[in-house]
Order: sequence, then C-alpha cells, then structure tokens
Amino acid sequence: MADSLRKHPKQFDDLFCDLVDAGEQSGSLEGMLDRIAMYKEKSEALKSKIKKALNYPIAVLAIAAIVTSILLVKVVPQFAEIFEGFGAQLPAFTLFVMGISDFMVAYWWMFLFGTIGFVIIYKKMLEKSKAMRDRQDKALLKTPVIGEILHKAAIARFTRTLSTTFAAGVPLVDALESAAGASGNALYRDAILKIKADVTTGMQMNMAMQSTGVFPNMVVQMIAIGEESGSIDAMLSKVAEIYEQQVDDAVDGLSSLLEPVIMSILGVLVGGLIVAMYLPIFQMGQVI
Repeated sequence: MADSLRKHPKQFDDLFCDLVDAGEQSGSLEGMLDRIAMYKEKSEALKSKIKKALNYPIAVLAIAAIVTSILLVKVVPQFAEIFEGFGAQLPAFTLFVMGISDFMVAYWWMFLFGTIGFVIIYKKMLEKSKAMRDRQDKALLKTPVIGEILHKAAIARFTRTLSTTFAAGVPLVDALESAAGASGNALYRDAILKIKADVTTGMQMNMAMQSTGVFPNMVVQMIAIGEESGSIDAMLSKVAEIYEQQVDDAVDGLSSLLEPVIMSILGVLVGGLIVAMYLPIFQMGQVI
C-alpha cells in the first residue's frame, strides 16, 4: 500500500507514506491509519488557526485600501471642482488629500497593474527561489505578535510530527527528517536537520536541541526527561499539546486585539478623507 501511495506525491506526502510503510511492516496498519488521521486532524486545525490569524487583518486592510482608492479617484475630485469656485486658500490637509487624489486619478492604472504585477512576480520568485522562501520565513518570525505565534506553531508541528513517527516505530533519524519538513519554517527546518546530524553522531537529542539555540528551555528539559524515562514519544505529544493550546490562546487574543486596531485604521483612513473634504466648508461657515 505504501508503494502505491508513493505514486501520488501530490495527494500523499513522504510522511504519510512512511507511516503507512511502518504500519505495514509492523502488522499494525489499522492502528497506524487511525494515528495518521489524528495527526492530520490536529495539523490541519493548527494550520487553520494560523491562517485565521494572518488572513483576517490582511483581508480587512485590503478592503480598506480599495475603499480609500475609490474615494480618492471618484469622490475627492467632485469636491475639488466645488472648491475651485471658492476663491479662498484651502487648508493644508485638504490640499494634501487633493494632491494624492490627483496622483491617483492620473496614475491609478499604474498603481493597480504595478500591485498585481508585484504580487505575481513575488509569488513566482518564491516558487523558484529556496533562498527567498527561507528569508521570508525568518522575517515572519521577527514580526511583532505574529512572529511569536509562528514560533509556537513550528514547535507544535515539530513535536507532533516527531511524536507520531517515533511512536509508529520509525527510526529517530528518519523521524527527524520528516519532522524537519513538517515544521513549516526554514529556521526550524535547518535547526532540526542539525539535530538529526548531531543525533547521528551519538549525541542525545536534548543536547542537540539545546545546541541549536532555537528551542525554549522548557521544551529541551521535557525532551531530556522523556529520554531518561524512556517515554520520549509521550513527552513529545505533551509538548505538542501545550504549544497547540498556546497557539489557540494567542490567536484568540490576537483576534480580540486586532478588531479595535483595524476599526481605528479604517476610521482614520475614511474619516480623514471626510474631514479633509469638509474642512473648507466648515471654515466658510465660520467666516460667514
């Protein structure tokens, strides 16, 4: 069955096939498939949480940019025609917004196609350049708030994958290879591959993890306890549960924090345009 699955790499990744292979060799395919199902459910739930944390603010800010652009291109020029007949000096803020509007009216097509072209080219470069993907992964980890969630998610994926493969009877070196690919981040992938190289030479895994300087002390200490007690798979599963819960809590907290922040940004953008357009009218009323 494992050999048949390997013929369809787009649908079944190496980790899936390796676990099925281990189940077939040990005569426990039924239990292994159940373990794979649980692993996939937890992995997809974690991915969903991360996407929720990233997609919501991006979508709202994109809509805000579109609404602001429409106001600058369609609405502000109408006010500009009215202000031309005033014959009075306009406020600096109004002149600033009108200048942006004039630029958008003249070059909106360049802005639109430039943005689309940048997105397409950037995606193509990410697909073709491993170095660029690695730089993006490391940059995302340094992002305020979001970076902390990505750190915890990478540790959760690493420990969950390693626990599943190790408990399935896959040799530790091979399990680390699978966990490196499943970590989802270049920084952790490189660190796990270094752990694999150190473990191959006979070093204990907790010492190898500590030498990378990537994993928190709590994780390293729990792995050390698991190695000493002979229950490393159970300890890895426990670490995964802890960090998965931390990711859940962090995403929920981030969502609560982002809602007022995003509303404030929308208020500043749209409200600023409205104030800029009505400010000359208010000044005329004061003069009258």
